[in-house]
Amino acid sequence: MKILANDGISASGKQKLEANGYTVDTNTIPQENLAQGINDGGYVGILVRSATKVRKEHIDACPNLKLIGRGGVGMDNIDVQYGRDKGLHVINTPASSSISVAELAMGSLFSMARFMYDSSRKMTSAEADFNGLKKAYSKGTELRGKTLGIIGFGGIGKQLAQYALGCGMNVIYTTRGPLESESVSITIANQTIEVVLDRVSIEDLLAQSDYISLHVPKQADGSAVLGADEMSRMKNGVCLVNTSRGGSIDEDALIAALDAGKVKAATLDVFVGEPAPRADLLTHPKIMSMPHVGGSTLEAQDRIGLELADQIIQLLG
Repeated sequence: MKILANDGISASGKQKLEANGYTVDTNTIPQENLAQGINDGGYVGILVRSATKVRKEHIDACPNLKLIGRGGVGMDNIDVQYGRDKGLHVINTPASSSISVAELAMGSLFSMARFMYDSSRKMTSAEADFNGLKKAYSKGTELRGKTLGIIGFGGIGKQLAQYALGCGMNVIYTTRGPLESESVSITIANQTIEVVLDRVSIEDLLAQSDYISLHVPKQADGSAVLGADEMSRMKNGVCLVNTSRGGSIDEDALIAALDAGKVKAATLDVFVGEPAPRADLLTHPKIMSMPHVGGSTLEAQDRIGLELADQIIQLLG
């Protein structure tokens, strides 16, 4: 059986599939030719990341397709329920990239607290004024004792909570459903500590947090999770991180809040216009931008490939 890894797959995942009798093709078929390429290639499965979209028209046009796999968490680039209703296996790897995304978010908190995202850019300028920059960036803050609000408390949110707690931050979180508390395990020097965290309303999280990290997609109606109204209810000088999906933060409202000083800084790994984000976001002096690489570490890619391979072997035989 042939599998198309249209957005790539780790060498370990490819090797495991091939050892179990599968042929794995890592050549990328352009989006506009995807259905024809699947049929012409005789593929029974397609694996994607965030670049390739698999919609109902592809599913309808490819009767021999048995499986669609998403390497990562979010599946908004796949018509999941439609595929499952048509009898296809539609899978993802929700746990494999959690550590990598959480580490990127945690690193972003340090960068924003000490202006690293901006001072690094300006220090490389030929006109850099060392003493002037030293004065400008000598008003950083410490993370210890600050409150991190996590919106969405799945695998990534919990991993981020572990890192933040280990750095001495206070952590609160919110998710859909009734309010309750939840514990997370922190392992330090081979000792495991259970910490109970408070689950709060979104209103309380906005009012209490010094830093806010999003780990949820857009609202069901397509609106942003954090828009102008939500930002108006945040602390002055709050810092925001979005490593989830473009559109979870209203980009117009974010720029307005940054320009007004309501938001101190923001880190964006995801954008509405991917792969061509708007220029005013990329060039804004208070935004640290990255090209959607939250889960793109060597370790995560290895885990993703192996998890996809294990699921394919189990489901397709």
